[in-house]
Formats: sequence, C-alpha cells, structure tokens
Amino acid sequence: MIELAITALTHAGEGIGRHAGRAIFVPFALPGETVRVEIVEEKKTFARARLVEIMIPSAERITPRCPHHFSLSGADKLQTACGGCQIQHLAYTAQLRFKRQVVIDQFTRVGGFAQPPVRPTLPSPAEFNYRNHVQFALTRSGEVGFRAANSHAIIPIRECHLPHPALAALFGHIQAEAGLDFDYLTLRTGADDDALVVFETAAEAPEVELDLPVSAALLRPDGSSFTVAGRDYVVAEVRGRLFRVSAGSFFQVNLPMTEQLVELVLAGLALQSGETVLDLYCGVGLFSAFMAPLAARVVGVETYAPAVSDAAVNLDEFENVEIYEAPAEEVLPGLDMRFEAVVLDPPRSGCAPEVIDALVRLRPARLIYVSCDPATLARDARRLAAGGYALDWVQPLDMFPQTHHVESVARFRPGTPQ
Repeated sequence: MIELAITALTHAGEGIGRHAGRAIFVPFALPGETVRVEIVEEKKTFARARLVEIMIPSAERITPRCPHHFSLSGADKLQTACGGCQIQHLAYTAQLRFKRQVVIDQFTRVGGFAQPPVRPTLPSPAEFNYRNHVQFALTRSGEVGFRAANSHAIIPIRECHLPHPALAALFGHIQAEAGLDFDYLTLRTGADDDALVVFETAAEAPEVELDLPVSAALLRPDGSSFTVAGRDYVVAEVRGRLFRVSAGSFFQVNLPMTEQLVELVLAGLALQSGETVLDLYCGVGLFSAFMAPLAARVVGVETYAPAVSDAAVNLDEFENVEIYEAPAEEVLPGLDMRFEAVVLDPPRSGCAPEVIDALVRLRPARLIYVSCDPATLARDARRLAAGGYALDWVQPLDMFPQTHHVESVARFRPGTPQ
C-alpha cells in the first residue's frame, strides 16, 4: 500500500502518479486526487495499482450512473470493474477537455508537431444511450456481459447506459443456454428503432426463439452472414438519407455525432462541381452519398465485400460513383487519375505506408482524414508532413461519451509543414 498524488491521465483514462522514481498507473483515479493504492503489477520503470481509497477527491469526480462501473466498496481487484466506460466517474465537460488534450499529446509526441492546431472537442448531444451498435460476450453460464477492465474475463451485465433505448429494452430480454459457442452477440438498431441480433461464431448456427419483433443473423469470421429471422441488415438514417448496413459492416455508433462528422468532412473538402474526389475506406458509402451530388466523380475504395454490397445499394441512384473492392494499399499505387480532394476513414490501425506514399504522389489539393485513434492519426500526419503536406486543423468529436475513445477529423493541404 502506498499514498499517491495523481498528476495526469493517460490516453486510456488511467490516473498517473510517481513513487520511488517510477510512474504508477491507477485506473479510475483522477488528476488532483490524493489516493491510497495497492501495487498489483511491477515493471522495471513503472507499476500498475488498484485504487483502494480516495483521500482527497477531485472536484471533477462524479458518481457513476452505472452499477458496473468501478466502486471502492464493491471491488476487491481492478478486474471486477466493467471495462466499457473508463471515465464515467469524470464530469462530462472534463471528459471533453481530456479528449482534446489526448489529441494534442499524440500530435506532439507521435506526430512531432510543436503546436498542433487542435480545436475544442465537439460534445455529443447525448451523454448516455447513444450507441446504435453494442457487442456483448457470453459467460460460460450464458449470461450477457462485457470484458472486464485489463482482463479477458467476462463481467455479467444487469444494466448498461450506453445502448440506444431500443437496444436497452431488447437487452433485458436476451437469454442464452450455458455453453453456447459464440464469439460475440451483437445488437444493432436503425431507423424506426428496428433491431437486429447478430450471432458471431464459426460454429454451427444456434437454435433461436424470437418472441420480439426483431431480425436475427449469423455472422461468420469471413464476413458472410446468413439470415436467421427477418433480414440480415438494418437501415440507418443520416441527414435524411437512408443507408443499408449489413450484419458485419462498419457504421458510426452515434448518429447525431455522425451528422456532425459528415458536415465537418464536407466543409473541409469544399467540393466544386467539376472535381473528382477519392473516398478511401469508404465502407457502406456514408461520405460518398453526400459527396456525389457535389462532385463530378467519386471513386471509392473498400476491402470488406459486404460493405461494398451495401454501398452498391446506398449509392445506386448516382451515376458518377465507382467503387474498387480491394485493399487501399493495392489499389492506390496503380491509380492513374487526378483527384482534387480525398477523404479517408481507415480502421484503428491507420493507413499502410504505401497508402500515404500514394497520396503524396497523387497530391490532392485537400485531404480530410477521419480517425478513431489519435495515435495512428498523428503517426500518419507525420508521414504526410514529410511528404509536403501542411496540417490546417484537427477537430475532435465526442463520438463515444464515458469512454477514453475519441473521433477526430484532420484537414491537410500541400504546403509548408510545421
């Protein structure tokens, strides 16, 4: 047991203090707090600890809404806390400041930008019940749960305050037999609160009984899906447009923030009627659908076949859109056309070096990078800067309240880097 002054938060939302020359990482502790902790893991230059007592609390500490969030009275080890909401104990305005600082720190440390132009974080209209897509695991006894903090253990969940109300109502009705071979159980909802239950497994299809007006599908590891009941997709609505989203296709989880995201991308691109725009990692066609009426030509690139099928439906009305179904790093080096603007929304791992090299060669006048990981965004920004691109601005958006995750949009143009 040691007493510790917490001075900062890591990018994962853990408190940091120093003791005997080492950094001590303490989940659920906040800057400005004096705490008593127990060391649970020791390394040469740092240690991890569990929070035992808050001796002097932060003025920004609040009581978490969820009973599964960390509680001093109920947790004997850090692993007993649900790993879903890392910062639910932090006041929302402080969450927004924290996320902006995470982006600044990553652009400074990883990207090498001395004074990155990071704007204040845009808040989510809803701090809770915003997720239209929730993925659960199952315990051996068939209980629905989430992975524990810092562990592969599954914590059974009685209630969760992140799912959209339509999914929260459905969650309470799910029952599973013990021993079912599921990788995950996913719930999705779309327009008109229609719901889809997705069983993710490589095993045989389970027997399913549905007493609720929902659809159900089986999702295989290769991305193929099979309808169990109803249909294997939901329909989402963004800025008055409808998008088919299949069982395994990616789509933003917070629809009001997705509308703000689209507006940011369109404003940053500033498309003109005669221009050609490249939509990398285009998914089901979210950005292409709003760019097509503004541009002369839209070229999309997407590697996930079900998403390409969705995009074909979602973009069917446009004759000026074409999509390549292949990895971006394979398509881009062979593209022999001029693009005035590019939007890219890669996975958490960011872009392959070949993608950045190809973009530098294509040299679009405006490049909009949408990211769910500030570290890989900063890394790719450094590569773009080395290729002669200047960073105009970075706009964090709180797509994921109560968690340490942060969405960002960055705008680049040819010019003198910082």
